[in-house]
Amino acid sequence: MLNRRQFVSASGLLLPALASPAALAQSASQSAPQSAPLPAPFLQLPDRGSEAQPITLTEREQRYERAQQLMRSNNLDAIVLAGGSSLVYFTGMHWWNSERLFVCVLPRAGAPFYVAPAFEEERARALMQNAPGGKFSRVYTWQENENPYALIPRGLAEINIRTGRLGIEERVPFVFSDGLQSAAPGFTLASATPVTAGCRAVKSAAELALMQLANNVTLSVYRAAWQSITPGITNRQVTAWIAAAYQRSGFPGEASCQVDTWTALPHGAPQPQTIHENSIVMLDDGCIVQGYQSDITRTFVIGKATDAMKHVFDIVHRAQSAALAAARPGVACGSVDAAARKVIVDAGFGPGYTYFTHRVGHGIGLDMHEWPYLVQDNPLPLVANMTFSDEPGVYQRGAFGVRLEDDMHITPDGARLFTPQSPSIEQPFAV
Repeated sequence: MLNRRQFVSASGLLLPALASPAALAQSASQSAPQSAPLPAPFLQLPDRGSEAQPITLTEREQRYERAQQLMRSNNLDAIVLAGGSSLVYFTGMHWWNSERLFVCVLPRAGAPFYVAPAFEEERARALMQNAPGGKFSRVYTWQENENPYALIPRGLAEINIRTGRLGIEERVPFVFSDGLQSAAPGFTLASATPVTAGCRAVKSAAELALMQLANNVTLSVYRAAWQSITPGITNRQVTAWIAAAYQRSGFPGEASCQVDTWTALPHGAPQPQTIHENSIVMLDDGCIVQGYQSDITRTFVIGKATDAMKHVFDIVHRAQSAALAAARPGVACGSVDAAARKVIVDAGFGPGYTYFTHRVGHGIGLDMHEWPYLVQDNPLPLVANMTFSDEPGVYQRGAFGVRLEDDMHITPDGARLFTPQSPSIEQPFAV
């Protein structure tokens, strides 16, 4: 699932769907002239790269053990991973998908094995060094004139799995799963999401620390942007500053910057926009720390806000607080959305999705948007150490929109935000 960072850059250019996060940040930084130096608030940001502690092999091994438990409880004999965030989660391997089959197969018992193009074997083995099973994992290779899909049932047969149910991770391209089904008629293909999301949705202490750092860095960059914006600056210049500031901070990142009527579109638009005296501005997105993402939105006015802007900001602020108060272990995901939506509808911005046009939150971690989702009627109960965005908004087409977004950590006795709520539309950063 591609997120919005991979569709439209702040410059308004369509980005390649398989661009890496670092490439996306670089693209954003090139969206405006760089001849002028960064404003002083950005130059005061420290390099925090050394604070990020990588996920250890021991933790990845624990993840694999948890996955095997979930495979057994969901009647899956193995799961198949292609390039993407779940492959990174379980193995630490970064592998961008192409038309050539590369997969990691995690069986319900025993070590993982891999299927790779023969000319990629050395690269695959080098990347495997820090994965569970390490250099001892089997790698089945195929030449360009061979059908690679038969290697998956062959590898399973060698560990006495000849029939059963194979879980296909959601990022596996259809051409891979279709080829596998043809080559392995004794197997039924099923969704691996109960396993992958079952593991990834609940974060470890190490993951939470990386997410906290990502959120802290994003908030500091946004504060520097707010301190630097003056009338006459374009949204493209702001996004270029922010991309450069993330690089100074030690991590790739980017931001969407929308101005005035464009803030009424939740994800904005690519048109060039100029900030004027008393303009309303919306900053969104975040940065990536050892793969873990932040996603923060701040809406503020450069100058003096109208009474209407202050009124809507107050409603959205109360809705964000209501979602935070509702979120605790055992509560259904849909109830968190309902708590925020009630505040907005009761204030006259309803019914339903009329002005609050999206769900209140999404899971976040290695992907900006990942399972589970805080959306109406989702009965899934919250569990301690899940992480979500908390982002209600009110969008009035042709006028303006306000969204406040902070990332939220479910604790054993409630929930907390990684970053302080924005206190006001004119002073958006807590002292």
